[in-house]
Amino acid sequence: MSASLATVAARADEPSTPGKKLGWALVGLGTLSTNQLAPALLKAKHSKLSAVVTGTPEKGVKWREKYGLAADKVYTYESFDKIIDDPDIDVVFIVLPNSMHHEFTIRAAKAGKHVFCEKPMANSAKECREMIAACEAAKRQLGIGYRCQFELHHLEAMRLAREQVFGPLQHLDAGFGFAIGDPTQWRLRKALAGGGALMDVGVYALQACRYLTGEEPIEISAMETKTDPVKFAEVDETIQWSMKFPSGVTANCLTTYGFNGCDHFTAYAEKGRFGMKPCYGYSGLTGWTSDPKIPLAFPQTDHFLAEMDAFSLAIIEGRRFEPSGADGLRDLLAIEAIYRSIASGKKETVEKEA
Repeated sequence: MSASLATVAARADEPSTPGKKLGWALVGLGTLSTNQLAPALLKAKHSKLSAVVTGTPEKGVKWREKYGLAADKVYTYESFDKIIDDPDIDVVFIVLPNSMHHEFTIRAAKAGKHVFCEKPMANSAKECREMIAACEAAKRQLGIGYRCQFELHHLEAMRLAREQVFGPLQHLDAGFGFAIGDPTQWRLRKALAGGGALMDVGVYALQACRYLTGEEPIEISAMETKTDPVKFAEVDETIQWSMKFPSGVTANCLTTYGFNGCDHFTAYAEKGRFGMKPCYGYSGLTGWTSDPKIPLAFPQTDHFLAEMDAFSLAIIEGRRFEPSGADGLRDLLAIEAIYRSIASGKKETVEKEA
């Protein structure tokens, strides 16, 4: 196990704060909260489910019964701000449609709570900056749910790239997508989602290129394809884009709502290759390298458990958590450059963070 992986594993068993658990409130009780987040919190060492926020009274009743929550631990979107008086809530996890991340992050920060926000962080870089400012003003941490950065295969791939185990990186190829179903879902409404496949799953491929290189893209060229202009009238279906990084590394990426099977990255280096396929799902991830003596294989882990406990532990120990809001902002700056390139038909420069 690499030094970085050993550090992550050691933190998972950190005994310095035995029994200390931070209370989490889940805002939005959809599929992710129901099937992934709440079950993970039941297993967590440093986190626990303390409250929920929902716009559906029936869901509130079911969650109270299932998780033994008191009546005053079920908030509505209207009563959300009352969490300021709830000492059992330390962290608010925003699990809402993308367009609502900005509002509820700022409201949570004003209530004096740390914030963990699902990706994409917001629908624009401007909103990201305002979310960061609100949490900084409240002296509270803002973490973004980039779960792959806590998954062992991805961590080892980062080490292989950063330590140049196969020599300097030369090129990256990454993609993630699937055939989306229900045409009435919020992900196909621009006002709620901000975009289509790129905002939802393309961000994983973008992230992989960023955390493998350890750099931010400086130039992007992109093109969009639609096979169903009715279903995808408001958002993108398939986008291909190319990126150039300061070191000279290049990347080709793909995201889609049009077909299945796109779930990978390949890193081409001077002396070999490595990658993952499948790469971004919740389980069943598989890695490989061009050298059988340097395997990329680890046990499967609960990504959501890992990221939530890492956030709680950072707060308990007084450390800055990464990936923070700054990382979410960097993704949106690149995403906005992708959309600008599609609109202009030209190569676009990525706006700088500061």
